[in-house]
Amino acid sequence: MKFDPITLEILWQRLVSAADEAGAALLRSSFSTIVRESYDFACIVTDTKGRSIAQASESIPSFIGTLPRTVKHFLAHFPVETLKAGDILITNDPWMGTGHLPDLSLAKPMFAEGRFIGMVATTAHAPDMGGKTGSADVRDIFEEGLQVPMMKLMDAGVANETLIAMIRKNTRVPDQVIGDLWAQIAALQLLEQRSVELARENRFETLDELADEIIGRTERAMRDAIAKFPDGQYEYSLQADGLNEPLTLKVAIDVDGERIKVDYAGSSNQVDRGINVALCYTASQTAYALKCLLSPDLPNNEGALLPIEVTAPEGSILNHTYPQSGQSRTLVGHFLPFLIFGAFETAAPHLIMSGAGSPLWSMQVTGQDDGGRTFVNKIFFNGGVGALHNRDGYACLSWPSNVSNVPIEMTEQQSPLRYEFKRLRGGSGGDGEYRGGLGQEVQLRHAGERPVVIGFHAERTQTPAPGVCGGQHGSTGVLHINGRALTPAEQKRQHRVAPGDVVYLATPGGGGFGDPEKRDPEHRRKDEVIGYLA
Repeated sequence: MKFDPITLEILWQRLVSAADEAGAALLRSSFSTIVRESYDFACIVTDTKGRSIAQASESIPSFIGTLPRTVKHFLAHFPVETLKAGDILITNDPWMGTGHLPDLSLAKPMFAEGRFIGMVATTAHAPDMGGKTGSADVRDIFEEGLQVPMMKLMDAGVANETLIAMIRKNTRVPDQVIGDLWAQIAALQLLEQRSVELARENRFETLDELADEIIGRTERAMRDAIAKFPDGQYEYSLQADGLNEPLTLKVAIDVDGERIKVDYAGSSNQVDRGINVALCYTASQTAYALKCLLSPDLPNNEGALLPIEVTAPEGSILNHTYPQSGQSRTLVGHFLPFLIFGAFETAAPHLIMSGAGSPLWSMQVTGQDDGGRTFVNKIFFNGGVGALHNRDGYACLSWPSNVSNVPIEMTEQQSPLRYEFKRLRGGSGGDGEYRGGLGQEVQLRHAGERPVVIGFHAERTQTPAPGVCGGQHGSTGVLHINGRALTPAEQKRQHRVAPGDVVYLATPGGGGFGDPEKRDPEHRRKDEVIGYLA
């Protein structure tokens, strides 16, 4: 079947709109703040082969690459002839999913007049899966929490009550976890309904022909963008704080005509704590960075990923093996876009971003309130984004994860923590012709009557975000409990916080871009007036 441009655009946008509608339904019906407030989710439509056709616009970037892979794993595990209308598949396997256990991935086969026409799928970050919450200080996957192998959550529309009971029994906040699961199911049902309507109206046997057209056009556009980039070998390396010693991350990029091969040989070996990164997550962050750099306006579907090959040595920190843990994979995985950008600094400085105050910082607060109710509350804190060749970096923006902040009022309602201040961190952005984005300063006091446990995720307290093309680096981060600075290893583990204790954090600033001597004096004066240089 051939599609004229107008018809194709209408069909394409209908699928994107359906995915957005499903995403809105998931957000509005979810129970946890990590989904409802932070938008840590994704919804996609695929064809019968598991190729992504459309994705919800508010989905986080890393799921662009991981969720279609998960659907393909589902189809390999459950042959099409074994699937029925009303089935819903589930897993949180890190190597087949998103790289860590908290993300629950669900997929639903779609049928029209008895024909299998494609899949819809969703991933959402569960507020708790048991185990050692919010901490990189786990020795293997068994300490992360409950593992859900590939199985059926619903069989022909009948819920697997045994599995639901198992999940409920192994989580600290079962109402939130199961509530979010039902929100995901509702999103799948809505997305299936809209997709089947489209197929019926247009008399599609399956979604495959439409997928061929959408994916083919996107792939062609991505290949054209790559072809405009200078062929060659590009390399870069950087250091991360790590745990007890720094980590090395290294990349070699081969641009050859219409294809790109990215290899991470030379990076540190996997470790016996939870900062390892599964290859699915490594590949996803890599593809996202290249898409931002080469063709940022391309729609998110399988086609943008096809010209990109990603490899990393098995057993390395960017391709870890079972049963090593990747619970806190963002503490390493969020560096990957900046490895890519660093490699292209000389060849294409106008396309890249300076180093950012990433990886994303977070606190997972677990305990009982004064009434004895168990709570789990995840709070994100963003650093400054790196400057570009033509503009200052944004302050306190989540990149590359794109999650939203949990409002102060919500944190104070659901936990005994009270904000004493939350403000921009003046002087944290690296100087340059364009200034790096500012980090933030936050101070919280435990105002309850019972101790809580806080699992921290913090990075760049030793290694600042670098500037580009002569720009200066941003400020490193700071994390204190009761005035005592935590070591890099302590910044990635759980701590018992007693009533009256004070937590202070200052997230890193982004790097500057270009020679500071070239900065517009008016911009510098304005920065000084509003306190950005204090």
